[in-house]
Amino acid sequence: MGKIFFFGAVFLLVISCKEGNTGVDKEQAQEVVFDLKNLPKKSGINPEAKVVLKDWVEFNALETSFDALYKVQDKEGLTLVVEDLIEKQKLLEASAFPEDFDVPQIKSRLKVIKTAILKTKFSLEYGVDTEEPTTALAKAYNAFRNQFTVIVNSRLDTTLIINEDD
Repeated sequence: MGKIFFFGAVFLLVISCKEGNTGVDKEQAQEVVFDLKNLPKKSGINPEAKVVLKDWVEFNALETSFDALYKVQDKEGLTLVVEDLIEKQKLLEASAFPEDFDVPQIKSRLKVIKTAILKTKFSLEYGVDTEEPTTALAKAYNAFRNQFTVIVNSRLDTTLIINEDD
């Protein structure tokens, strides 16, 4: 009776180990992929703002890196794009902003982009769904681009506000 119990326990142990391994292999085989069709399209920039932005090398580098996000095919590609975006965002943050755009509104939008990039990076590292943080990244980048248009369109004449006769 003891031999039957021993061999039965060993048999159950072997079977349970095999089932556990196949489950892990299935999880490892799953790719973290998202549908590029769900990403918001890049918003346009005012032509006046484009004139100022064309000479800002760091912004143009970030712009080029962000374009690669719309061409990602798999997890490895997304990882490379996110790493590149992190580097370009750091360079942009440390760069000299054009005089018109050296305002807190632009710098705060850049911080929001940084947060969204890092959320996407951590989603990739922990193997969770990347669709939500990647969509948030695209929305944050569009808000950043829209802020240039807002600033160009809302130029106030400070001489009307400040009365120098006082």
